[in-house]
Amino acid sequence: MHEMKDTARALVRIGYDGRVHKTFRGHQAQERFEHEVRVLRHLEEKGCTFVPRLLEVDPPNLKIITTNCGTRVDHLNAERQTEIFAELEQYGVRHEDREMRNITYRAADGRFCIIDLEFATLLAGGEGTTSLKPPPA
Repeated sequence: MHEMKDTARALVRIGYDGRVHKTFRGHQAQERFEHEVRVLRHLEEKGCTFVPRLLEVDPPNLKIITTNCGTRVDHLNAERQTEIFAELEQYGVRHEDREMRNITYRAADGRFCIIDLEFATLLAGGEGTTSLKPPPA
């Protein structure tokens, strides 16, 4: 496997088959794991095709395996970046870490995709609104 990210919060590796293996760790690892699973399932149910699709969920190890959404984007103007994240809200999810590091490019269909949804907000409204967004520093 090829290591993509190794931080206090997660270890992300891409397998030789192209699948993405993400293991949650550190502060609120269990909650972040459960939340990202919930968000990805919601988006799949809504038919969103520009986020990773869950392939496997391993609760004892706080690990998910997803489809690969392409390669990281190095350059993207702010307006296009805003449009990409706004499109996600049409599926009832607001990404709370709207940085370029969370946008990938999938060459197979020329689509920008969004990754790392562990802090996203499900926009059900009222009592159904859920988020793990950390408070401002």
